[in-house]
Amino acid sequence: MNKFTPPRQATARTVDEITGSRRLRRMRKADWSRRLVQENRLTVDDLIWPIFVMEGENRREEIAAMPGVFRITADLAAIEAERAARLGIPAIATFPNVDIQRRDETGSHILDADNLINRTTRAIKAAAPEVGVITDVALDPFTSHGHDGILRDGIIVNDETVAQVAAAAVLQAQAGADIIAPSDMMDGRIGAIRDQLDAAGYQDVAIMSYATKFASAFYGPYREAIGTQGLLKGDKKTYYLDHANSDEAVREAEQDLAEGADMLMVKPGLPYLDIICRLKDEFRMPTFAYQVSGEYAMIAAAARNGWIDGDKAMLESLLAFKRAGCDGILTYFAPKVAEMLKG
Repeated sequence: MNKFTPPRQATARTVDEITGSRRLRRMRKADWSRRLVQENRLTVDDLIWPIFVMEGENRREEIAAMPGVFRITADLAAIEAERAARLGIPAIATFPNVDIQRRDETGSHILDADNLINRTTRAIKAAAPEVGVITDVALDPFTSHGHDGILRDGIIVNDETVAQVAAAAVLQAQAGADIIAPSDMMDGRIGAIRDQLDAAGYQDVAIMSYATKFASAFYGPYREAIGTQGLLKGDKKTYYLDHANSDEAVREAEQDLAEGADMLMVKPGLPYLDIICRLKDEFRMPTFAYQVSGEYAMIAAAARNGWIDGDKAMLESLLAFKRAGCDGILTYFAPKVAEMLKG
């Protein structure tokens, strides 16, 4: 019988021998050294505050699916714009909850120069002219079916929709919008909007393209906020991007830049950090992310239930956008973060 021979024990190496004296914890040992080598920082200059507006005066309604977020009337939006100015938030993005009586198959109310979104823009600019105003020209808040375009025989018609959103963009610029941000994902919309703005004398109004807006499950609370949740017929997969595709997202962004977009946006945000990184690396253009309603709701609801530290999760999520390459973030957390950063 062979006698068992235990394996020879290796001579223990020291940690310095194992690492070659490269101890990566050295710069993590103290708060001052961690701050000294921090690669990315979140500042108030990174924040865009999306708000929801509704008809009426001096009214505020909490959105059940978005704890802490409210629909407000245009007069209160003006007050919130003054608050944004005090906090140093650079811009506000507005989204309307349009009365159902004003919605139709084509979203024609978007062409009313005195509609809710345009009245809100004028109110904000009168109260806080130093705050940028970003408006969306998608038709979904204005249609009776909840789609971002004109619906004919069960099909979202591209070219007719493009003509309408381009005309609406001019009205929004006339009302004082600084940036037009079309989210409808129709082919050719960026070029058509640029042509119409330039022809109307609004060459200085910028375009933030929702270049890569994905068909996502994270939009549910937003649809409640603008009143389209129960209206939507079918889905939006014929015009929003498949969330399995990243090369297609790059092609969409490239096309929008060729048509005249001044900046790019990725929507949603956290599930698409790889897309943000690709677009920033590929094009070196101002790149933004929209931390959408579902992302916000998950953090806010979990925090209310005591499952996570809401403030820490909020800040960590926003810093992730900066790490991925974002120049700015649309987030419902904007006023809270701005107050925290202000100290």
